[in-house]
Amino acid sequence: MAGLPAGPGLPDRAAAWLWHAVWVAMVVVAGAALVFTDKTDLAWRLSALAAAAAPGVLGCLLLARGPDRYRPLILALWGVGGAGACLLAGGLTGPFTALALVPVAAAAALGGGRRLAEGGALVVIAVAVVALAQLSRFAGPAPAPQAAFWMSLAALTLMAVALAGGLLLTRRRTMAREALREADTAWLERVLAAAPGLLAALDGAGQALAMHGHVPLGLSMETLRRKGLVAAAIEPHRELVEGALALARLEGHAELEFAPAGAPELTLAMSLRRGDDGVIVASIRDASADKAREAGLEQARAEAETAASGRARFLAEMSHELRTPLNAIMGFSDVMRGRLFGPLSDRYTEYAQLIHESGTHLLDLINDILDMSKIEADRYQLSLEDFDARDAVSAALRLMRVQADAAGVQLRGVLPPGPLEVRADRRAVKQIALNLLANALKFTPHGGQVTVTAQGSGEMLELVVADTGIGIAPADLERLGKPYEQAGDAAQNARGTGLGLSLVRAFAGLHGGELNIESVLGEGATFSVRLPVLVKVGEGPSAIADPTTLGDNVVAFNPQR
Repeated sequence: MAGLPAGPGLPDRAAAWLWHAVWVAMVVVAGAALVFTDKTDLAWRLSALAAAAAPGVLGCLLLARGPDRYRPLILALWGVGGAGACLLAGGLTGPFTALALVPVAAAAALGGGRRLAEGGALVVIAVAVVALAQLSRFAGPAPAPQAAFWMSLAALTLMAVALAGGLLLTRRRTMAREALREADTAWLERVLAAAPGLLAALDGAGQALAMHGHVPLGLSMETLRRKGLVAAAIEPHRELVEGALALARLEGHAELEFAPAGAPELTLAMSLRRGDDGVIVASIRDASADKAREAGLEQARAEAETAASGRARFLAEMSHELRTPLNAIMGFSDVMRGRLFGPLSDRYTEYAQLIHESGTHLLDLINDILDMSKIEADRYQLSLEDFDARDAVSAALRLMRVQADAAGVQLRGVLPPGPLEVRADRRAVKQIALNLLANALKFTPHGGQVTVTAQGSGEMLELVVADTGIGIAPADLERLGKPYEQAGDAAQNARGTGLGLSLVRAFAGLHGGELNIESVLGEGATFSVRLPVLVKVGEGPSAIADPTTLGDNVVAFNPQR
C-alpha cells in the first residue's frame, strides 16, 4: 500500500489493490491447506493455485504504478489466470471449475458496472478455451476424490469471498457517485438561487417549467407558471416576446427588452437560449439599473472630457497673455546687457544675461505646453506652405550651435545639395528638428557627436537625428513619446517638461507621418521622422557643408575647431 501514489483516484485504486492482495493471501492459505490434506498430484494442484494467484500478484504491481490504463490489462490477466487454474486442475470437470468465473469478480472489483460486461465476455472465452483444451487432452490430470473435494471447497470459498468483495466495492462506488451527484446538485441549486436575475426553463410556448434566482420587480412567478412569459409583459410588448420565443425556437437564441405587466415603467432585459431537448432557457434581469448606471458613466465621461477640453482651451488661449510679459522681460534684459542706455557694472550685466537666459528657457517650456494643449484640444491648425526643408533644418542647427559648443558635443548636419521641396508647416518642421536636436544634446556627454540627416524618397521626407550618447533603456523606450514622460536621471529630467518627443510625434501625426526610435543602452540612439510631404527631391549625393559658412546652408558645427 505504501507504493500507491497519491491522487484523485487513490481511494478507488487502493480498494482494488486491497482486493487483489486479499485474493493472493487467500490462495496462499488454500494452497497450504491442500498440502496438508492430500499430497497426491501435489505439483499439479500447486501449479493450478499458482495460475489462480498470478493475476492477483500482477494486479497489485500494476495498480501500485498508478495509471488506470492498466485496468483492461489486469482484467485480461484474470481471464488467463482463471482459465489456466481450471485447465491445470482437470478442466471443466475438475474441482477448480468455479475459478473460470473469477473475471466477473475481478471486473466488479476493478470498475463495477463499467467492467462487468468485459468480465462476462472473458468468462465465456475462458470456458471455451478450457473446453477445447480438455477435448484435445491438454488438461491436467483429475485429482483423487478426497483431494477434489477439498479443492472444490477451496475454489467455491475463493469465489464467494471474491464476488462478495467485488460487489461491496461496486456498491461503495455507486454510493460515492450518488453522494457526489447530490453535492453537485445542491451546489448548483445554491448558485442558481443566488443569481442576480431570474433563470427560467420554458417550453416552446413560453410556459415556465422551472425557475431559479432573483425575480425582477414587476414580474410574477405565478403568471409565468400559469400563463407563460408572454402574459408577463405589457400588452404592447407581448408580440415582441412571442417573436423572441419563435426566434429562439428557430435559431437557438434571441435577445429582447420589454416592460413587465406588474411595473410598466421598468425595463427588463431577456436572453433566450434553446437547449438540445427543445427547452428554452430564459435569463431575465432588470435593465433599468444598468441603463441608469450607463447614463451616469456617460455623464461622468462627458464631464471629464469637457473639463479636459476646457483646461486645454484655457492653456491654448493663454498664449498672448503669457508670451507678452516674457517677451518684455527678454527685451529689457537685452537692452541692459547691451548697455544701450549707458554703462552697467559687470555684476548687473551678468544678472541681465541670467534674466535673458531664464526667460528664454521659460518661453521654450511655455511654448511646448501651449503647443501640446492646442493639439490635445484639436485647436492646432497646420499652416501649409511650399518651402525647402533644408532651410528649416539649417535654422535649427544654427539655434542649437551655442548649446552644442557649451556641452562640448560635435554637431553635424548632412543635407542634399539640391532642394528638398515640401508642402508642410514650416514652424512644425523646424520644431521637430529643434526638439530632436535638443533631446540628443541633452543625453550626449562631452566629446560625443550628434548628426542630423535630411533626405527624400518618393513623397517621403525623412529626418534622422543620431547621437553617440548614453542610449535609452528598454523600459524607458516604451514610454518615450507620451506627454510628460521622461527618460534618464533626475538631473537630466529637470531640464525639460517631457513634451519634446511627444510634440515631435504629434507634429508628425498631424502631417500623416510617424516617429521611430531605435537605441542600444550605452551606445546612443537614433530618432527617425518620416513625413509624406515631399514635392521635389534635390539631385546628387548628400553633403556636409563647410562649417565656417554662415549662410542658410550651415549644416555642421565643431566646437573643437
